[in-house]
Amino acid sequence: MSALIPDKPGEAAHNAIDTARHLSGGQMAWYRFSRNPAALIGATIVISVFFAAIFAPWLSPHPESAGAHVDFMNRHSAPDAQFWFGTDNVGRDIFTRVLYGYRVSLGMVVGVLGVAVPLGVVLGLVAGYFGGRTGFIVMRFTDIMLAIPPLAMALAITAVLSPNLINAMIAITLLWWTWHTRLIYRIVRAQMNEDYVEASKLAGASHFHIMFRELLPNCISAISVKITLDAGFVILFGAALSFLGLGIQPPTPDLGTMVSTGSEYLPEHWWEALMPGLAILYAILGFNLLGDGLRDMMDVEL
Repeated sequence: MSALIPDKPGEAAHNAIDTARHLSGGQMAWYRFSRNPAALIGATIVISVFFAAIFAPWLSPHPESAGAHVDFMNRHSAPDAQFWFGTDNVGRDIFTRVLYGYRVSLGMVVGVLGVAVPLGVVLGLVAGYFGGRTGFIVMRFTDIMLAIPPLAMALAITAVLSPNLINAMIAITLLWWTWHTRLIYRIVRAQMNEDYVEASKLAGASHFHIMFRELLPNCISAISVKITLDAGFVILFGAALSFLGLGIQPPTPDLGTMVSTGSEYLPEHWWEALMPGLAILYAILGFNLLGDGLRDMMDVEL
């Protein structure tokens, strides 16, 4: 009979609090993350995007559409059982090109953040740790670069260089490191008066040891959250460059290029622009939801 008696008001909340008190730091972080539906949805979306990109050759129903393929008999075909997202102006399967387009987008994320994050983190550590003239020079240069609109700089660079994936990545990377420099600088300056830093100095630890063995581990949470949030913006910037004709060039499948080409046939053939656009939205939404979930899990302020 006791099992049929409902809990007293607030009893469930007290039980949850008691459970949380017995969890370790990592378990508590996962507890908060797992209780965040938006974060779980974001993680599921991100995993599905990576899965689609990695296994694109096996998932695509028409793998020949990923290249310079034409099928004028099926051009401008609406979505159906054969072509789930429809076909484009030369008869290529849009679903297949979206899968391969995710490969390009994620490749850009890895390339841009793989360079921008280490550069920004090192500059932020140096500026925050040494302070003084060194910190002033690094941060004023960072402020100057931050004053330049990222998209305008990327457009200028890709307009001078030949439009391709590598140059698009270079254009985005040249300004992306600044956000990480500002973030790490703020964290390091706040940590400089902590006891563990003073103890390391008194123990005779080198500057390198203090920066990379003592201060950097305290920045990992913020860096992880920032990377997750940045991934969506990198995808958006890359798509914007391709939409304007300054990014990845055909016949390489790219989501921004597909939206640009498909917009020429609106509104009659709406799927040619809508489906790649929704694919961009899907990926960005996933990274943003995941980033918000990690921020709550790690209790980080960016």
